[in-house]
Amino acid sequence: MITTETYTLANGITIPKLGYGTWLTPDEEASAAVKTAIEAGYRHIDTAQAYENERGVGEGIRSSKVPREQIFITTKVAAEIKTYEEAAASIDESLKKLDCGPADLIIIHCPQPWAEFRGPKRYFAENKEVWRALEDAYEAGKTRAIGVSNFLIDDLQNILDGCRIRPMVNQFLLHIGETPAALLEFCRQQQIVPEAYCPIAHGDALKDEGLARTAARLGVTVPQLCIRYTLQLGAVSLPKSLNPDHIRSNARLDFVIPPEDMAALQAIGKDYSKL
Repeated sequence: MITTETYTLANGITIPKLGYGTWLTPDEEASAAVKTAIEAGYRHIDTAQAYENERGVGEGIRSSKVPREQIFITTKVAAEIKTYEEAAASIDESLKKLDCGPADLIIIHCPQPWAEFRGPKRYFAENKEVWRALEDAYEAGKTRAIGVSNFLIDDLQNILDGCRIRPMVNQFLLHIGETPAALLEFCRQQQIVPEAYCPIAHGDALKDEGLARTAARLGVTVPQLCIRYTLQLGAVSLPKSLNPDHIRSNARLDFVIPPEDMAALQAIGKDYSKL
């Protein structure tokens, strides 16, 4: 099953290829949702300080029948935190809220505060300070791996230049219609595992007739097609749903998208040309 398949990070630890995303999941609903995902076979749970549901996510993990060491937990330092001291304190706060021992992966959520996303100020110096806090947390045994999210190539290079510990993952928007080839290739060259959030394109993929025809021809659902696409690009995939049936369906990925279909899907623009 895909839920048991893993990639190996640069430091040798393994990360499940399929994760369960919890963005926009209220804290009071997170426990049940995470427990459902774990029961469906997911062994990688992704949360963040900004999601404000770390407490519920931790409760769901602890209440499952699966041993903690078999579950990979990711959380993220809030995008607005840009000093060493704030980042270090926030890491401890996240671990306290999760209440699951050390994290498996902690990442910088964004190179810029969300209000300035992709704006002119790049926060290169500030991100180096946040990264230093992550390095210290890693060396202190508070997390088994560290990485980044939403980082472009120059954001990554900024961290790579002079860091003690290299980023192990980069989580970014990756889906059919949004496939940044240069960024994917840079991550491969640097042994940074890419992670795909919103692999179903914020739900927009469900509205496309061409994707529906391709999925039907392959005998799968559109979400399954979208998730499999990101996996075949070598990325961790992080689908999100609160519907138990969808949670289970999204993990049924025992098929392969043929090379000719992958090529056609990679060529799709952001507005989804019809297949």
